[in-house]
Amino acid sequence: MSTASILVSVASFVLGALLALLTIPVLVWLERRIASLVQDRLGPNRTNVFGFRLGGVVQSFADVVKLLLKEEYYPGHIKMGRWLFMLAPVITFSAALLAFMAIPFADTLQIDGEALRVQALPIDFGVLWYLAIGAIGVLGVIFGGWLSHNKYALLGAARAGSMVVSYELPLGLSILSFIITYNTIDFNAMVQWQSGTFFGFLPAWGILVQPLASIVLIVALFAETNRNPFTVAEGESEIVAGYMTEHTAMKFAMYFMGEYVAMNTASAVIITVIFGGYQIPWVSTEMMLENFSAFAVVMMVSVPVIVGLLIKWMRKNNTVRPTVSTDGGRNFETKVLTIALLSMTALIEVILLYLVFVADSALANSITVMLFQIVVFVVKLMMFNIFFILIRWTVPRFRYDQVQHLGWYYLLPLSLLNLFITAIIVVGVNP
Repeated sequence: MSTASILVSVASFVLGALLALLTIPVLVWLERRIASLVQDRLGPNRTNVFGFRLGGVVQSFADVVKLLLKEEYYPGHIKMGRWLFMLAPVITFSAALLAFMAIPFADTLQIDGEALRVQALPIDFGVLWYLAIGAIGVLGVIFGGWLSHNKYALLGAARAGSMVVSYELPLGLSILSFIITYNTIDFNAMVQWQSGTFFGFLPAWGILVQPLASIVLIVALFAETNRNPFTVAEGESEIVAGYMTEHTAMKFAMYFMGEYVAMNTASAVIITVIFGGYQIPWVSTEMMLENFSAFAVVMMVSVPVIVGLLIKWMRKNNTVRPTVSTDGGRNFETKVLTIALLSMTALIEVILLYLVFVADSALANSITVMLFQIVVFVVKLMMFNIFFILIRWTVPRFRYDQVQHLGWYYLLPLSLLNLFITAIIVVGVNP
């Protein structure tokens, strides 16, 4: 392996781990803040470290410390299989984390004629990897509920297992429709296919090319991640906390974090397969590289505008009513973060000016485009995570029989019908 390939591989793995793990506290914060927005309240915004609240994100890190320091409790009635009882949350968390690693964060980077994938796991069968690894996660749920020797936990595990079986079928069939359409099982090739257009003006995103399969995919992934309205594996009014009733402290935290990693992975799969991944509409990687000067000028104009709006929003939300408090700490935080954002903006502007007017390096241009695509991917990822959260706080949970009815009586026939139509059209267009 060349030095460039080693550096890109290590950087991609670190980026994948950071996107999967560091988004957990951010997603917990988003969950709370969006819930408070829906319920017309403020949400967490007080916990701070040396005056820095970061809009409430520090509260999530405080929760991590709390869970780390809580006493580990092991029910006395669990005599056999205790090691598997403790391993079960790790299985669920690890499966969600490994499934995320096959997602491409940017287009393939060309260095000295060598194609380097910007993926934590540089594999070209990402779809199969996701389906195989993602299906393992339910084993942690089943083991956790079964080995708890608790009827509530066992019932939650049985519900989770049956729901995964019900929704794995329409999920796999909908993805198979996309495989036939894109003619690949490589996530990166799917994104590249979506960089084109159809009918001459519409972006060739999966949501437009395969609308029915896209709907089935989104609904099935909601069920796979055990998110509302499909939270049948747990329910306070029915089975307490379900499969995790007997898990405490870090065992509970692993289940808790596994749910958010699974939600993050599902969002990444959705935007990769049906929303163009790291691409923006009508603009391919080749187009940005061929017109790099115009791309850089657009970036030089856009970045200050976006940062200016962010600073304005931060100042508005970091103010405190004089009748409540004169919190100087918030003013200090606002000032420091404003200076940091302005400094970052100035650095980006200088780099872009240098690349446009001084340097003439194809490698530097490729790296700049790659970084831009990573930003686009992260923005899309967080937008769809917000969609997941909004659904949770606006749609009531379904009964267990309703969940099964939806999967077997509607999604499965629709996915089969869509697969049949897709095969006919593809064979008809490409005989």
